[in-house]
Amino acid sequence: MSSSTPSTVERAFEVALYAESDAALDAGASMLAADPGADGELDRRGREFVASAWGRGWQPADVVRIVRRELDDVHVRLVSALIRAQQPDDRPRGPRWTAQLDELAAEAAEAGRPPRTDRFSHATKVLELYRLLLRLPTLEPLDEPARHSATPSESRMLTRIRALLAKAEATGFPEEAEALTAKAQELSARHSIDEALLAARAPAKDAPGACRIGVEPPYEQAKAVLLDAVATANHCRAVWNEPLCFSTVVGFEADLEAVELLYTSLLVQATRAMTKAEAAQRAGGRGRTKTFRQSFLAAYAHRIGTRLAAVAETQVTDDLLPVLASREVAVTAQTDRLFPSTTTTRLRGVSDEAGWTEGAEAADRAQVGARPRLP
Repeated sequence: MSSSTPSTVERAFEVALYAESDAALDAGASMLAADPGADGELDRRGREFVASAWGRGWQPADVVRIVRRELDDVHVRLVSALIRAQQPDDRPRGPRWTAQLDELAAEAAEAGRPPRTDRFSHATKVLELYRLLLRLPTLEPLDEPARHSATPSESRMLTRIRALLAKAEATGFPEEAEALTAKAQELSARHSIDEALLAARAPAKDAPGACRIGVEPPYEQAKAVLLDAVATANHCRAVWNEPLCFSTVVGFEADLEAVELLYTSLLVQATRAMTKAEAAQRAGGRGRTKTFRQSFLAAYAHRIGTRLAAVAETQVTDDLLPVLASREVAVTAQTDRLFPSTTTTRLRGVSDEAGWTEGAEAADRAQVGARPRLP
């Protein structure tokens, strides 16, 4: 009885993927570089690693985000190509998944052809990527619920919200940024209420979903608090995964879109305000950059949370209470199903009084407005 001879790829994987040393990677890369006939199997195994990541709850944006954080730009290009190559073999997914793939394709088209490299260097990068993919932990599966297709009015509403927030991010005048952000939040609230009323008339069409939003270092704890405040104000729940640098936001689709848009815009505005305030502090002779920034963002997140909570209390009229209450119950149930066990954490490293004061004032300028009355 004879046994089959392991392929070059199998031998390279055995040497390199389960070891930490550079010497092991070099040995595996040398095997692959010496055998051009192994290229096809190497690509196929990469697509299998990607498919395995989907089976463990990861999504395209999640994988790209962790590869970008842990490795280099060349690895990001490699994993993007693998994800796009694996797509024809994958089962149908929801619109959020499709949007992530479309974004990867657009980024690849914009980046153009990758620089040429020698076979050994290429094999080394591939093995580094595969080693990371192999060790990805299991995440909560975020299967997208069935939902109705976006109507032209919904698409126009989201386009207007994006345009307002883009202007708020671009302007150098705090008062203008405040007004634009407030208007964007008003439109988001109107969109959310309209969706809730539509679902109340046809409840089978809509159900809570979830998405993951990156919460990257530095100052990730303050950023997670800011995202939680935005999520709560928009009838969603956020659960932070600190080791993997993202929060999972649970809610109805219109609200999830609002959270993504508003959080991203507020973070951009906060960073710009922080940079300006820090420059003024340093011009006055203060050099505690890290503590100032940490305290600034912590205060910004805290004040935004306080103000959004106050606004949320004024957004709901008596006639809307039953509709929104039922949706809140559904969101809470979905959150508990995905995360049956969670813990709370407290902000750390907030010790700069000037940073806290400047951050709170910046949050005041970024205050969002209340929901307009329905016609």
